[in-house]
Amino acid sequence: MEIEDLRTFVEVADAGGVNAAARRLGVAKSIVSRRLVRLETELGTELLARTTRGAVLTEAGLSFRDRAAGVCATIDAAQEEMSPDGDIRGLLRIAGPASIGTYFAPALAELARRHPSLQMHTRFSDQYVDLAAEGFDCGIRVGYLPDSNLIARKIGALPVRLYASPGYIEAKGAPEHPDEVTKHAAVVAGANPWVLSDGNRRVTVHPQGRFRADNAYVLAEAAAAGIGIVAMGEMIAEPYVNAGRLVRLMTGYALPDVGIFVVWPPSQHVPRKVRVLVDLLLEMFSARCDCDGEHDRLQQVQGDGHARDEDGDARQKQSLPSQES
Repeated sequence: MEIEDLRTFVEVADAGGVNAAARRLGVAKSIVSRRLVRLETELGTELLARTTRGAVLTEAGLSFRDRAAGVCATIDAAQEEMSPDGDIRGLLRIAGPASIGTYFAPALAELARRHPSLQMHTRFSDQYVDLAAEGFDCGIRVGYLPDSNLIARKIGALPVRLYASPGYIEAKGAPEHPDEVTKHAAVVAGANPWVLSDGNRRVTVHPQGRFRADNAYVLAEAAAAGIGIVAMGEMIAEPYVNAGRLVRLMTGYALPDVGIFVVWPPSQHVPRKVRVLVDLLLEMFSARCDCDGEHDRLQQVQGDGHARDEDGDARQKQSLPSQES
């Protein structure tokens, strides 16, 4: 029995059909079908019931899926133990937020350069991605983490500041204190409040505006066009500030930093390819972000929407919208 046949069957079972599994694996549909037929022939039973709308697991297929996945995981773990420092092989599937995909691109390119035998498939989208259901090994998420049973590793933090365009400031003026923020039009991602701190006190304000978007660069362009003030990460605003299109406001105040996490489905064995990705992102982001050391602790996202450290202490949700994938 070929291990690739088992892997292919697990992909078909998890993806819900041959076509989706072929896309995940990056192979032709005919190859997937051939592997399935070979596996069913060896087992002497039908694992999938083919219909005009796709394929569904038979009772035997439902029972065999978990065993096949366990075998694949065991073999992967054994291979890694035999060559813990050897070249990484296989396929690494990563989901990330489109809004700041360019921020992670150098790290992903470096990972591919360091490990020439590793295949990498990435999807950058600002739509929520169910990692387990869609077959991803891990995801990069920015902001607070929603309810989930995913394991999370903090790799960094993004400072958040207030910005506006020079044209807006000339026409409307610039707020100097938190109580002046609500007198200005805002460009926002949602209904979340802004929490401003001068180091001594925290003030919560509820920005008002007619322009909303779920993409950070759309918000930046709107602010640069003079639509209103915006709260965003420094790494998004930096090129706009350098080009003279945005100006930082209220420099004596700061908003809570936004966390950057790598998340993956719970498992007894964390694949080495995921661990290597986490280590590389830690290496790169620790030098580029204002990290507070929390990224050295593993966290699990609990049902209350908080990411808990190993000692069980819950972090408070960030007050700014998140970019999730």
